[in-house]
Amino acid sequence: MSAVPADPSPTSRFTLPAEAVLRARERLVLDHFRDEVLQDWDATLSTFPHPHYELIAQMLVYDGDSEVRGYYHDTRVAFPDQDHELIAFRHSADAVIVEFWLQGTHHGMLGKIPPTGSKHRTRMTAYFIFDENEHLVTERIYFDQLTILKQLVAGLDKRRPAGLLKLARVLRGALSAAGAEPDPRLLISTEPNLGPQDTGARS
Repeated sequence: MSAVPADPSPTSRFTLPAEAVLRARERLVLDHFRDEVLQDWDATLSTFPHPHYELIAQMLVYDGDSEVRGYYHDTRVAFPDQDHELIAFRHSADAVIVEFWLQGTHHGMLGKIPPTGSKHRTRMTAYFIFDENEHLVTERIYFDQLTILKQLVAGLDKRRPAGLLKLARVLRGALSAAGAEPDPRLLISTEPNLGPQDTGARS
């Protein structure tokens, strides 16, 4: 189990690394996105010294080579044509923050949700977090599960019995997933050390 990286110190969080470091981080993240689309998992995993994903919407953690490969496999069974459109790159003291559209066609089981044949296009944000040695240590992803689910059921023909039956199975699968226990590693948080605060009057 890998530790969640500590927040930067009060001083360092206001200081960006040199431009060369930011460019190297961005290049690595772009390579990571490209290799995921190509489904070249060896290349994708090589961007981490220790692969570690955190999916905040589902409160799931995939830690280590085996778990992350399983995550890749399962998501591409569900969405074999998964792709993305980049929206924006931003840099912080210890992370590259990427906004993007994730998209794909639901052709396989998504957990316990049966395939609907529908497409989704969902806006997401991912934090690629780097340690003090400039190693990528975490990909932390934020998105709205309901946005995806609404798109997956939108294409079902609810006027036909087969469509209603599929809808019932999708909802049953979604409710089953909603009852899963969150990963305890995502429930532990430490209040950030913000350092001395300016309490003077603001004009």
